[in-house]
This record gives sequence, C-alpha cells and structure tokens, in this order.
Amino acid sequence: MSITAAMVKELRDKTNAGMMDCKKALAECNADMTKAVDWLRQKGLAVAAKRADRQASEGQIMSYIHAGGKLGVLVEVNCETDFTGKTEEFSQFAKDLAMQVAAANPICVSPEELPAEVVEREKEIFRGQAKDSGKPEKIWDKISEGKLKKFESESCLLKQAFVKDPDKTIEDLLNEMRAKTGENVQIRRFARFVLGAQS
Repeated sequence: MSITAAMVKELRDKTNAGMMDCKKALAECNADMTKAVDWLRQKGLAVAAKRADRQASEGQIMSYIHAGGKLGVLVEVNCETDFTGKTEEFSQFAKDLAMQVAAANPICVSPEELPAEVVEREKEIFRGQAKDSGKPEKIWDKISEGKLKKFESESCLLKQAFVKDPDKTIEDLLNEMRAKTGENVQIRRFARFVLGAQS
C-alpha cells in the first residue's frame, strides 16, 4: 500500500512526531496507522532512555488553584535547557500535570517512590481479599499482584490515566514531551493542599 501525504499528516497530528519519522513509521508498519503510532511511541521511549542520565535542572514550578481557593497544587517539572522550560508547550504540560494532581490525588510520582510499608499493607489486604474470595490458594498471589498494579495505577502519578485523555497515562505524556523536546524531561515532585486538611 502506498503512503500518502494525507496519511503522514494524520499520523503527525496524532503523535507530533517529525514528518520523516511519520513516513518511516508508516513504511515500517505497512501503512497501519495504529501500529505506526505504537512504533513511534516505542522509538520515543528508546530515545528517552538514552537521555535519562542527562542533567535536568531547568524547567518550571507550576501552580494550580481550584474550587474557589480551597484546593491548590504545586508541581516541579525539570528539563535540560532554559529555552525549553519557557516554551508554551512545556508550560501547558506542567499545567496539565498540576490539574492531574488536583483531580486524581496521587500519593507519589512513580511506583518506586511508594513507601515500602504502604506496599506491604496493600499486599496484605489484597491477599486477604483473595483468600476470602473462595478462589484456589495457588492464584492468591496472582490476584494480589493484579490488585497491586491497579493500586499503583491509581496512586502513582506516572501510572494514572490522564484526566483529559484517559487513553493515555501521564507516563505516555511525559515520553511524548521528551520526544518533542529532545530533552530529559522529569516530573520531580508535587504538593497538594486542601484547605483545612490535616497534613
């Protein structure tokens, strides 16, 4: 199947990847749009992995205030250059992250940051639930692991579904931003404040 300019444009609109990358992706995937999107995402991940050890000390601290001043979020997002940190696209990314934290209330940025005692407590609860379900003992651990993955997807910012587009995770957004900027973009930390809540 021949690859048309319209197909390249459609893929570019979907992924924000470069024109030549889109053309190559379509060629590699026999003009299958879905496979081409996945191919580009994998390529972005590979490039992002190469950049992961580069210093990221520029960026922004973004704030978001919601619910008539009763809920506020601060999020720090880092990149390698001051130039990238000041772009409209980077600012929108940081703003989206702050809104995500406000809406989805994550515990931490990544699963690696979940406190060990929280993970152990959740595992015990999930194992108890598996035991009480009446299912065979040999699959209790598998059930518990599945529930732990779901817990991570709800509790860790990177694993959460993006509130504006639930088909993407925050990790997908981060990898897209890395691919677009060509820099090691990092979500460093966040803080969420609710008026009157005990810390």
